[in-house]
Amino acid sequence: ELAAYLVHYGSRLKVSEGDYVETGDALTEGPLNPHDILKTKGLQEVQRYLLQEVQKVYRSQGVDISDKHIEIIIRQMLKKVKIEDAGGTSLLPGAFVDIVTFEEENLHAIENGLLPAVCSPMLLGITKASLNTESFLSAASFQETTKVLTEAAIKGKVDNLIGLKENVIIGKLIPAGTGYSIYRKTKIVETNPAEVEETAEEV
Repeated sequence: ELAAYLVHYGSRLKVSEGDYVETGDALTEGPLNPHDILKTKGLQEVQRYLLQEVQKVYRSQGVDISDKHIEIIIRQMLKKVKIEDAGGTSLLPGAFVDIVTFEEENLHAIENGLLPAVCSPMLLGITKASLNTESFLSAASFQETTKVLTEAAIKGKVDNLIGLKENVIIGKLIPAGTGYSIYRKTKIVETNPAEVEETAEEV
């Protein structure tokens, strides 16, 4: 099956006549469209491409940044999915939901013998990803504060204070390290030095 693709005038080709290419391979030089990579090659490939491109900019200036910091941002940009088929879940077709919510709904549907939902991954810009977070306090502290708070009030949203940012805003301990609820009641108990010596001798 033959396929024809339009190429901008003056673009430098990366392929020659007779070459074999796979779906999603670049035919010309220049930056790629991340949305096209996501559509043709999938989630991991677009994550790898975004990481390489960001690191390329920093490294060209002699700045060394650990991959994990950029990976966290990319993860936030790809945390939403679009519902294509709701199946037996309570999700709505065309809605944008968190991957965690999608997986929980599917697990609940499968446990009840219903069909799971079908989704397609979405790539959001940093601004849109920040405003589409589950926490309205976190979103309001970023941009469009009035709009975010008005929408939260109309929908009667409840912030469960799961993330770090929303806990900092209201002055609570962040849910990390000693801030975890399981460590809240941890106390330091003084021991008798004599008892410690006896235990050491027994060992």
